Amino acid sequence: MPTFVAPGIAVLESEETVLFDALEARFREIAAALGGRTVAGPPLLPVEDLARLDFFRNFPHLALPVATLPDGAREELARGETAVPSPGHALVPTGCCLPTATCYGLLLTLRDSGIDTPQVVTSIGRCFRNEDHYDGLRRLRSFHMREVLYVGSRDGVVDHLTRSTELVLDLADRLGIKVRREPATDPFYLGDGARSLFNELDPVKFEFVADDGTAIASVNRHRNFFGERLGIRFEGEPAYSGCLAFGVERWVHALLQVHGDPQRALGAIHESAA
Repeated sequence: MPTFVAPGIAVLESEETVLFDALEARFREIAAALGGRTVAGPPLLPVEDLARLDFFRNFPHLALPVATLPDGAREELARGETAVPSPGHALVPTGCCLPTATCYGLLLTLRDSGIDTPQVVTSIGRCFRNEDHYDGLRRLRSFHMREVLYVGSRDGVVDHLTRSTELVLDLADRLGIKVRREPATDPFYLGDGARSLFNELDPVKFEFVADDGTAIASVNRHRNFFGERLGIRFEGEPAYSGCLAFGVERWVHALLQVHGDPQRALGAIHESAA
């Protein structure tokens, strides 16, 4: 079982870490099948770029800004006058937030650029969310997300997410995890009346939900939202984008729920490669 050093912050034990790595190998295989080029995304995101994406309008409750200590607090700590920063000292903003999803950093690398060839990139990132509650490995403050991002044409996004759906369902089936594909709301399309209605008629986000209600993966069609906001152009027009996302710790949880212990769960992963 994982050890929790604080609410929502888990340390995976050795057997669970083996499961994590084995699952990640399967996810990388899926990314390769989708043509994903492996990159390492940034660990921090500039506030001004997130504002450009309406992040704080849509997800103000999830944001975890990064701050540093003011000089007065540093001096008190260095003199040993206090063991923790005094609440009387205001923190100094760094202008960055911790990422809540892996794809933001990948999309920012393409801002204000024109591409003539579709881009497919994949990365795993540690993500952070300020949730209203935490629940074992199902809902964590800090977790890992593997994403496979496509940027290019509208039809290319459809093909990418269709293929992604097939690969996720196939992997879940081979691992013995029963999942159902459910439409989910996307806050990027809820604020404006026209956009909200469009999302109801043509959902842009689908989740793969295990029997206990845990969403372990999702496919997300961004339309040309990021292309317009970030100035990413494909063949002269705002690029379309979409991504496949895996919550790695959630897959560990789902496997343990199905198979009962790490050894049997690991055996299911090895059998899935056959």
